Amino acid sequence: MIFVASAADAPATPGAYVLALRLGALLDVRVGKITARLPSGDYLYCGSAKGPGGMRARLARHMRKNKRAHWHVDQLTLAGEILGAFILEDGDECALNAALDALPIPLPGFGSSDCRRCAAHLRLWPKGAALPSDWENARKAAESCLPLEGGGRAAWPRGRG
Repeated sequence: MIFVASAADAPATPGAYVLALRLGALLDVRVGKITARLPSGDYLYCGSAKGPGGMRARLARHMRKNKRAHWHVDQLTLAGEILGAFILEDGDECALNAALDALPIPLPGFGSSDCRRCAAHLRLWPKGAALPSDWENARKAAESCLPLEGGGRAAWPRGRG
């Protein structure tokens, strides 16, 4: 497991990822015929990338603001801020989602309309909620490598970690 802040840092191989996003305001989203309001806050979206360009290509699309909404998560990526992604080469999105089972599901069916195992692939990440230790270690390792203007190290946005 590694954490990347940029799609360019992700491998161009197949795998699974968890996109860390921040919504700065309430957001109305649709899942099929259901419309729901997601509160501002941090979210984790579990996905997979098995096509050409692998995780690098998929994350580049998620991180791009100029795109046509296609997947459920596009509603969040167009409106919110992407903090980065946890990635696992040859990983399984449902296994990553299961590792987050202590976190609440804000909207059943979100991102999992083609999945028979998961109630949703989107999790609310409440402030102060811990991630699995290997995830925290990956995030901290990536954070320690990010240079800041004027020297020093980058910090996770808004007091995470």
